[in-house]
Amino acid sequence: MDQRLSIITLGVRDIQKSRAFYDSLGWKVATEFQAENIAFYNLNGFVFALYPLEKFSEETGDNTPPSGSKFTLAYNVSDKQSVDTTLAEIKALGVTVQPAIERFWGGYSGYFQDPDGHYWEVAFNPFTLPAADGSYKIEPPTT
Repeated sequence: MDQRLSIITLGVRDIQKSRAFYDSLGWKVATEFQAENIAFYNLNGFVFALYPLEKFSEETGDNTPPSGSKFTLAYNVSDKQSVDTTLAEIKALGVTVQPAIERFWGGYSGYFQDPDGHYWEVAFNPFTLPAADGSYKIEPPTT
């Protein structure tokens, strides 16, 4: 298996509400594939998808009721000010935001949740800075 990620799919309760949320962040649905019951967003090197929770459960065979998000989707930026700016833009959309703070691991980040409770972290991580092409160079801290 190659070391890569192709698609991240989130099971969502209301596809239209979730699409409206991600659209409000300025994201554009991929125009190559339009459907009522799924949304694809082309990102740098992979695809982010929204899929109705009932269909997600049907496909995976997992009918366990959702109990909250146990992972984060991270949006890394190149400096601390960009963290605050991004979180302010999201808060202006009416989204509850956890303000950014200095983190024990050496970064600076805050959080928000999408309509289904999936956590998004907006972070400045000095060890994983974004490049112009959307890739990341991971550098461990020096001791």
